Amino acid sequence: MTGVSDVRIGLLGLGTVGAGVVKILQARREMLEERAGARLTLAAVADTDLTRAREGLELKTLPMTGDAARVLADPSIHVVIELVGGLEPARTFILRALTARKHVVTANKALLAHHGAELYEEARRSGVALGFEAAVAGGIPLIRAVKDGLVANRVLSLAGIVNGTCNYILSKMTDEGLDFSLVLKEAQAHGYAEADPTLDIEGMDSAHKLQILASLAFRTFVDLKHIHTEGITLVTAQDIDYARELGYRIKLLAIAKATAAAGAAGDGAAGVEVRVHPTMIPAASPLAAVSGVFNGIFLTGDAVGDLMFYGRGAGQMPTASAVLSDVVEIARRIAHGIPALPLELPSVGPTALPLTPMEAIRCCYYLRVTAQDRPGVLSRVAGILGENDISIANVIQKGRGTREAVPVVMLTHEARERDMRAALAKIDRLRDVAAATMMIRVEGGSA
Repeated sequence: MTGVSDVRIGLLGLGTVGAGVVKILQARREMLEERAGARLTLAAVADTDLTRAREGLELKTLPMTGDAARVLADPSIHVVIELVGGLEPARTFILRALTARKHVVTANKALLAHHGAELYEEARRSGVALGFEAAVAGGIPLIRAVKDGLVANRVLSLAGIVNGTCNYILSKMTDEGLDFSLVLKEAQAHGYAEADPTLDIEGMDSAHKLQILASLAFRTFVDLKHIHTEGITLVTAQDIDYARELGYRIKLLAIAKATAAAGAAGDGAAGVEVRVHPTMIPAASPLAAVSGVFNGIFLTGDAVGDLMFYGRGAGQMPTASAVLSDVVEIARRIAHGIPALPLELPSVGPTALPLTPMEAIRCCYYLRVTAQDRPGVLSRVAGILGENDISIANVIQKGRGTREAVPVVMLTHEARERDMRAALAKIDRLRDVAAATMMIRVEGGSA
C-alpha cells in the first residue's frame, strides 16, 4: 500500500479548541510535518459562525465554510477533526466521515461515552482510525498510555481527578474555608465553570471520562447508566474541615477497580467496579496535592506498579495538543501506507469483566451525624452500625453542652456499601437525629 505526501485535514468546529488546533498547526507546521513524514494541509474549516473573531487567527486566510457536509463529502480530505461537541450533529458527522473511509479525531467525551461502541464498530468496518486522546484529561497523554503503554499489564485500579471545575471548587473550599455556592460563582466569573455547570458539579463529565477509561483499561463494555455518579454539591466547608482534622482531603474521584471473587485465590478478578463521587483521601497521597484546575490520575498495573499522570485537563492549547498528537499519528500512517488496524480500537477482551454492583463495593466511610446532645445518642448510633457489621475507627464530637443539634463525626473501618446504606436509613430515623447524615467514602487507607 503506497502512502501520500500531502495529508489533507478537515476541521469541524472553530471554537476554543478548534482555534487552538489551527494556532499550533500554523506555528509548528515544520516540526509537525517532519514528525508526520508528510505535508499537513488544512483543507477546510467548517463552522456555523464565519465572522466572529478568533483571537490569534486571521479568518480570511483560512478555508472557511458554513457547510460541514461539504467537508464530509470532499474525497480529497483524509482526516476529519470533530470539535463540534455535544451528541448531535457530532455523531452524524463522525459516522458519515467514517463511512466515507475518512480517519477521525475527536475530543468529544460525552459522545464516546454514549455512542462509543457504535462509532468504534463503524471505524472497524471502514478500516479507518478513530483517535480520541483529547477526550479525557486534556493535554495529558493518558489514552495512549492506557491503550498502548500498558499492554503488558492487567490494570488493577485507577482513580482520577478528571474534572478541573470540581477540583478548582474543592481546592478553594479547602484553602479558604469558603462555602460551595460562593466558590461556584467565583469559578463561573473566572471562566472555570460553565454558566450551567450541572454536567461538571453533578459528576456527569467525570462519569463520561471514566466510561472511556474503564472500557480501555479493563477491556469490558461499561454502560454509562451503570456508573454510580454523585457530584460535589452537598460537600460543605464543615466536612472539609473535619476531613483535614482527620488527615484527609476531599476530592471528586472517578474510580475503577478490578474486584476479586469472594474467597478466590491468586489474581483472578470477578468484575470491575466503576463509580464517581466525593472521596476522602489521605492528605499525604499524591492525588491530594492535585489542586486548582489540574487533573491527576493514579493507576496501578500488575507489572508496572503505581503510575501517576498529572497536568492540565482542559484549556485551549493543552486540548489542542492532544488533538494534534492523534492527527500526526494518523498522518504518519497515511504517509507511509500503513493501514488502520481493528485491534487498535477499544474492544471487549476474551474475558470481559462484569460490573460489580455499587451495593457490593467495600471501603471506609466518613459519617457526619447531626444529633441532639443527649446521653445515649452516640451509643445508639454505634449500635446500629455494629448491627450492620460496621466498626468505628475514629470519633470527633464537638459543641457539647448546647441545646442544639451537634455534629458527631465518625470514620469507619472498611464496610460494605449495602450495609452502610441500611445503617444510615435506621440512623436517620432516630428521634434525636436532626438531619440526614452526611456520608463520604474514604479511599487510600488510614491517613
